[in-house]
Amino acid sequence: MSRAYNFSAGPAMVPEAVLQQAQEELLDWQGSGMSVMEMSHRGKEYMSIATQAEADLRELMAIPENYKVLFLQGGASSQFAMVPLNLLGDKKTADYFNTGQWSKKAIAEAKRYCDVNLVASSEAENFCTIPDTANWNLNADAAYVHYTPNETIGGLEFQEIPEVGDVPLVADFSSTILSRPLDVSRYGIIYAGTQKNIGPAGMAVVIVREDLLGNAGDSTPAMFNYATHAKADSMYNTPPTYTWYFAGLVFKWLKQQGGLEAMAKINQGKAQALYNAIDTSDFYANPVDPRYRSWMNIPFTLADDGLNDTFLSEAKAANLVTLKGHRSVGGMRASIYNAMPEAGVQALIAFMKDFEQRKA
Repeated sequence: MSRAYNFSAGPAMVPEAVLQQAQEELLDWQGSGMSVMEMSHRGKEYMSIATQAEADLRELMAIPENYKVLFLQGGASSQFAMVPLNLLGDKKTADYFNTGQWSKKAIAEAKRYCDVNLVASSEAENFCTIPDTANWNLNADAAYVHYTPNETIGGLEFQEIPEVGDVPLVADFSSTILSRPLDVSRYGIIYAGTQKNIGPAGMAVVIVREDLLGNAGDSTPAMFNYATHAKADSMYNTPPTYTWYFAGLVFKWLKQQGGLEAMAKINQGKAQALYNAIDTSDFYANPVDPRYRSWMNIPFTLADDGLNDTFLSEAKAANLVTLKGHRSVGGMRASIYNAMPEAGVQALIAFMKDFEQRKA
């Protein structure tokens, strides 16, 4: 079997070593006679898995002690509602940046619960840049400020953490979490779906500062209250046990690679190599402001859109798959998360150069 280089935006590639370990443990986890999928989430075997996964994530991200780590069902999209439900308290307004399709989804959901103040929007620029800080419209009385550090669809990324004063900063890190070191203490809440840099789909990791717990209103469903899950160590109900286990394997793999500083060097190198291949070509183009280009999701277009299907079919034949761009952007998109090896990026670059020579 020859494994493909999968450039999907998510579900995405998983480290091969992790897949092999999961395969080896599928029927019998460490002599327990059970698959992880069969274990009681409250049994000592599974509790050891869950506890170790959280400990490894805390170590990787240097998460301060005054933050709770939650492993929740519903993916990141559930957080679009959980954030306002838990943080608004008596306030009626929240600040949001609009820098792409995922920002728009978060904003649309927040409008069900509060007035949304747009701090800045780059929609008029087709989400190809981030507005200058001089033009930001922050509200000091907002309950929180929400932004999407990396827009998966458009390939637009904040390179610095926004300065928002004393208002809690909330971030959807779904497509960039664990790709480099991060100062968690700058945030009130960090959340991320697991299907890009962590493991299988179906779970969200939520890192929430303890002083922000307990602010949900009485009408908030128990399952949508962070305090519920924090008090129960994410075991209020049966959690997504296998995804949690799998995430733990990925955390161990990241530690074996040298942690997030080592991953940052690798990820930056992969991105720079692919952007260089695009920028030095007259055949390919990337529309994003170079100051805000994503390390994780790299969209690019061909000089002739009529060649798109040919590019995709030939790439697939070369074991380079899931390169089609999102329908709202078009062209191609290469998602190069942690599990994408450097060899995969180099294989894509070699294919792009060969295709250009034959088709330009």
